[in-house]
Amino acid sequence: MNPTKFYSLRSVFKLPAQLQAVVVGTTLAVSAASAGSPPLPRLVQQDGRHALIVDGEPYLILGAQCHNSSAWPSTLPAVWRELGYLNANTLEAPVYWEQFEPAPDKFDPSIVDQLIDGARAHQLRLVLLWFGTWKNGSSHYLPLWMKAQPEKFPRMISKEGKPVDSPSPHSPETLQADVHAFRALMKHLKQKDPEHTVIMVQVENEPGTWGGFVRDFSPAAEKLFAAPVPAELTTKLRVESGKNWTDTFGANADEYFHAWSVAHYINQVAAAGKEEYALPLYINVALRDPLKPGPATTYESGGATDNVIDIWKAAAPAIDLLAPDIYQFEPEKYLKVLDLYARPDNALLVPETIGMTPFHRHFFDALGHGAIGWSPFGVDHPQMSDAEWLTATQSPDYGDAGVARNFRLARAAMRILARINYEGKLHAVSEEPGHPEAIFPVQRWDAKLTYGVPAFGSNHKAQGNPKPTGGAIIAELGPDEFLVGGFSCRVDFLPRSDGQAQREFLRVEEVKVNGNVLEPLRIWNGDETDYGLNFATTPTWLHVKLRTF
Repeated sequence: MNPTKFYSLRSVFKLPAQLQAVVVGTTLAVSAASAGSPPLPRLVQQDGRHALIVDGEPYLILGAQCHNSSAWPSTLPAVWRELGYLNANTLEAPVYWEQFEPAPDKFDPSIVDQLIDGARAHQLRLVLLWFGTWKNGSSHYLPLWMKAQPEKFPRMISKEGKPVDSPSPHSPETLQADVHAFRALMKHLKQKDPEHTVIMVQVENEPGTWGGFVRDFSPAAEKLFAAPVPAELTTKLRVESGKNWTDTFGANADEYFHAWSVAHYINQVAAAGKEEYALPLYINVALRDPLKPGPATTYESGGATDNVIDIWKAAAPAIDLLAPDIYQFEPEKYLKVLDLYARPDNALLVPETIGMTPFHRHFFDALGHGAIGWSPFGVDHPQMSDAEWLTATQSPDYGDAGVARNFRLARAAMRILARINYEGKLHAVSEEPGHPEAIFPVQRWDAKLTYGVPAFGSNHKAQGNPKPTGGAIIAELGPDEFLVGGFSCRVDFLPRSDGQAQREFLRVEEVKVNGNVLEPLRIWNGDETDYGLNFATTPTWLHVKLRTF
């Protein structure tokens, strides 16, 4: 390979067999369709790894979610300007049932169409969030004509017999209405969006029940609670069948019953939508404490918290993945959530999280756990004028500056990162407070990261950054060959051998990543490589070849 010329990574990467089949099948499908419509987005998995396929290739969601009430014509301009600033490639935006179906069986897709048209105009993809029966545990987004009939579309009933501000998952009328509306939404997407601007849909929003209410005690719920646990669940959990919920699960019976009930309800909504248009579907999760969880009265019962993931998997096969909304400020909790939801049977997606500095660094951690996407919440500022917003974004203290920097690094290389991630050859970590160094294995090397202001000398002692904002990505391109990027850190490679071998940078090229192509800009050598690879705050990709001597 001639390092002085441009070259295509297609000559470097060898795709997994399953992904080759996906890409080849997609190519044939596109060729067969004279209109050139791209293939439907979908999730694939191999050996416990996952990829979101968009336009026939793995896609990494560099996302941003707008505020709950920002998907309106009057506020969308502020959304688009912020997405451009962030270098995001995907907007997560709500679809409001109360707006979408203002009268029974009368659907208004105007807001959906504006989202799709706006995303296309700004060269973005969309993940739509269906604010239907559940929004953060309540039913506040039901249409007015449903709210006017509480006896037909009931709330949950507490153990004391009082109504709870949360919808009952045992209401056939509410379920039927949600199924009908969601089916209409998916049917409209299929007609409106043959280009697949919309790549995923979230079904409901943080479903479950807050306020210390663990489950529904309505007559319909009580009848089901006293009946035998469904066979699909006893088989999945490998427990004795034929017994009721209390006899089967004891102290956990109320919570497990509510999780099953909510998941079973949403599965019917999702399945109906997929009959119209089989986009990938997911639900987002309001989490419990991942390290010291309390009783179900202390978090949102019924959602897919880590202790009931298997129940959700059994009850809702039409849901493709369960996605954690991560608002944990403690890094050990954040990392634990990633561990819990990155499962062989569950693609990791972080659809809501903290984006402000220094928590933007967890983007690297998500990538290191194989995530197909990462999206901070509430990025838009609709009450700022354009002038105020422009002034704010010039400040280095602007809250979303770190996200913008991360996404600027990752966006051009998005397809490469997603592909290498699916192969299981992507490594990414962030700086942990109080830990200015990190070492982890990469092929036959130990990658060593030191955080803080880079300094000359092999004996430089890492001090850490004033705020823990450092992070790095190492993608394996081939034996002893890597694509490396990062911020506020030094990256080096230590031979993992008998201690006699030494590392040599055979070639280090600063490159511009353009899709699947690396375009060399300059060669690093001398002061730039003698003691490792120093990354400051400018997004930089290095193509690195190593050997030992």
